[in-house]
Amino acid sequence: MKMQWSDEPCSGYCENNPLVFLTDFSKNDPRMESHEVLKEAFESPTTSPKEIASELGVSLSLVYKWAQRADESGSGSKNPLDRVAQLLELTKDPAIVEWLAQHAGGYFVMNPKSTCADGYEVVPATHTIVQQFAGLLDTVSRAALDSSITPDESAEIRIVWDKLKSYCEGFVRCCEEGDFEQIQKELKGG
Repeated sequence: MKMQWSDEPCSGYCENNPLVFLTDFSKNDPRMESHEVLKEAFESPTTSPKEIASELGVSLSLVYKWAQRADESGSGSKNPLDRVAQLLELTKDPAIVEWLAQHAGGYFVMNPKSTCADGYEVVPATHTIVQQFAGLLDTVSRAALDSSITPDESAEIRIVWDKLKSYCEGFVRCCEEGDFEQIQKELKGG
């Protein structure tokens, strides 16, 4: 299993930190193109391109073309993921992704726009993450005081949780956009 956050190995952080859930990040790399995602999915031991073609009522050669880069040379074909991406671009409606995430057993939260600037202040940002997490725990504990959680309380927990995830994603994006060096300097005190 290849563990990494970026192009550099995890340097033991992931394996030695109990708060990091081990995941094969190569399968979740946001830089993957749609045909690469499909190629990996088609290599799954649970299905095959032949089964997929049969179930979808398309030719096997089309399924294989979906797993190739679409280019001017004629190889590859606009695949279903590209079409969904185009639908999102045209409609600007996140309900499409929310529906897909729900059917995949997950939940979609939009990434915040980057607000990073030179000199991003890591300590206040980290403090805010801790405060928001404490707010989530407070919401959960208040809801569970009577040993049951109502639909309204559940909805409130979801809102607080989604805000926390969004804020944390913004923090990570600032790190990825090159402000990590500034964060390292601040953590070392200078």
